[in-house]
Amino acid sequence: MKRIRRILHPSDFSRASRPAFAHAIDFAKLARAELTIVHVLAPAIPYVGEGYVSPQLYDQLFADLHARAQKQLSRLVAKARAAGIRTKGILAEGAPHDRIIRAARAWRANLIVMGTHGHTGLSRVILGSVAARVVATARCPVLTVRSR
Repeated sequence: MKRIRRILHPSDFSRASRPAFAHAIDFAKLARAELTIVHVLAPAIPYVGEGYVSPQLYDQLFADLHARAQKQLSRLVAKARAAGIRTKGILAEGAPHDRIIRAARAWRANLIVMGTHGHTGLSRVILGSVAARVVATARCPVLTVRSR
C-alpha cells in the first residue's frame, strides 16, 4: 500500500463539510501528510427578477463572493496549521467536481477526504452529487464523510 503523503480536502464551507475537515486533519496528523484545502466557486448566474444585471454589478458581486470565500478558506488553513499540519488553500473557479479532480491530479493527492450532504432520491437526481462524481473519476482513494 502506498504511503499517504498528500491529502486533498474539498470544502464548500457548509455544515456537511465540517466532519470531513475533522477527518482530513486526523488523517494528516496520523500520516504526517500535507493537506490542501480546495474551495470551488461555481459560475454564478445572477437572477434579479426580470431586471438587467450590468457587467459592473456582476463583477462586483463575483468579487464579493471571491473575497468571502478566500476569508473562509484562510480560516480553515489557519485551523489546520494550528493543529501542526503543513497546509495550503486553493480557490478555484468552475464546475466543482471537475476542479476537485484537476486539483487532485495536479497536486498528486494520495487521498481525497470530502463531505457529502447525503441527498437521496429526487433531490440527488436534481442537484447531482459532487461527491459521487469525484468518487467515479478520481485516480486516488476518496473518503466521503456524511454529515450528521
